[in-house]
Amino acid sequence: MSWFGNLHLRTKFNLIMSLLLVCLFLTAAFLTYRKQQQLILRFAEDNARNLARQIIETRDYMAGAVRGEAEHNYDLVPQVVATRVAKRITAGSPYYVRQVSLRYRNPDNRPDSYETARLENFSKKGPAEISSLETIDGKQTFRYLQPMVAVESCLACHGDYDKAPAFVRARFPRGHYSYNYKVGEVIGAVSVSIPMADLYRQIGTNLKQDLLYRGVIFCIIILVMGWILRRSIIDPVKQLAVSISRVTRTGSYAERLPRFTNDEIGTLIGSFNDLMQELEQKNQQSSEANARYRSFIDMVPSAVVTCLQDGRIIVTNRRAEKLFGFSRKDLLGKSIFDFITGEAARSELFATCMKDGRIRMVTESSIQTVRGLRGSLTKMEIAISASEGDQQPLFTVILREILAAY
Repeated sequence: MSWFGNLHLRTKFNLIMSLLLVCLFLTAAFLTYRKQQQLILRFAEDNARNLARQIIETRDYMAGAVRGEAEHNYDLVPQVVATRVAKRITAGSPYYVRQVSLRYRNPDNRPDSYETARLENFSKKGPAEISSLETIDGKQTFRYLQPMVAVESCLACHGDYDKAPAFVRARFPRGHYSYNYKVGEVIGAVSVSIPMADLYRQIGTNLKQDLLYRGVIFCIIILVMGWILRRSIIDPVKQLAVSISRVTRTGSYAERLPRFTNDEIGTLIGSFNDLMQELEQKNQQSSEANARYRSFIDMVPSAVVTCLQDGRIIVTNRRAEKLFGFSRKDLLGKSIFDFITGEAARSELFATCMKDGRIRMVTESSIQTVRGLRGSLTKMEIAISASEGDQQPLFTVILREILAAY
């Protein structure tokens, strides 16, 4: 039998329920974690999109509203305004925002390899926006790019060199790649980078709280279900097992158990009580019948014993006790064959009552030599009758003395 089979029912239930709930607990935690990851990514993308849109709108507004002021005030250049607005918006947050372009004027706007590849996709009429998770210096980072498209107002500085303001021509000579844009052409992109460690840290905090709450609920469920199981199943079954053991040990059928429910456990207890009542009645009837039988055979002047097919004596009268020289207590359990001399006589003693494994009526008796008190040998007439027992045939042997001892 395996170690699991040796465990108590309550221990088995607690073990199985704990394993199931732990599996459900971990699965739910994993699914919750993945869902929060998706929500975090969606949140990051939405914020990055809104931030990029604000910067683009600010740049477009400044490009259309500011005419000659930028020539005298560098801080009013649309690209500069948009960059500084982005820094103010993202101050104190993990967001890193900048404007990038393949044909940049400001070295700070030079794209990295990731941004370069995405800008080339935008130039080929690619998607309206691009986002992905990238690993930078061993750290996972959310990257987002939204293209900036040249409008009519942008061409004042980025169109024909000859039409550009003097301060622009002074800084960027003819032939510089930042000129000659056309309306609708991708002029650059707003790039947003977000380190995911900061965002995932919040997920970890939420996950710990979630695991704590689920753990408390898990313990409560185990305790409540264990209490219900113990009260409704384990205790009644244990009480039933104890009662059966007591009946087996004492042989008393007076055992009864209280029945509180009408479910399967209640039905089992009711069946046990009915069985005990029936066995008690049958045992009482059997005891009364045995008492009457013993009283009857004690009145018989001949020695009478009842034995099993293997010869073991189970009932005897006083005359047999006197004949064999044993008390009733000592005689019970001995074999009748021990008192019959002759190997052939012993082997054929019950054979006359059986045919093909079935009991048959016998009217004849036989003369056998019987070893009696202190080893004395006595010729006796032996008559045998057989009857059906509960599990095997019973043989009643009547011994009548016909010759004095020699």
